[in-house]
Amino acid sequence: MMNNKQRAFLSSKASQMNPLFNIGKASLTPEIITAVDEALEKRELIKIAVLKNCFDDPKEIANVIAERTHSEVVRVIGKKIVLYRAAKKPKLTLPQ
Repeated sequence: MMNNKQRAFLSSKASQMNPLFNIGKASLTPEIITAVDEALEKRELIKIAVLKNCFDDPKEIANVIAERTHSEVVRVIGKKIVLYRAAKKPKLTLPQ
């Protein structure tokens, strides 16, 4: 589990990022989960946008993705989701 300091650190990093994925009407598909999983392995920290035509709750979507990709939800603000998973060769060093 992340502590608040680590969550704040990752949130500040993510604030400068553009969303890598858009989740729309089809909501979560196996393809999205696979793509998110691969992106987390490469980047560790990713941002996802939930589009207006998606009627599912962004917090629920974030929790489902995190569970299926073994990642952690850093933050959900409005329709933006930030996820983190340490890679085998970590690029980001989290504060203790």
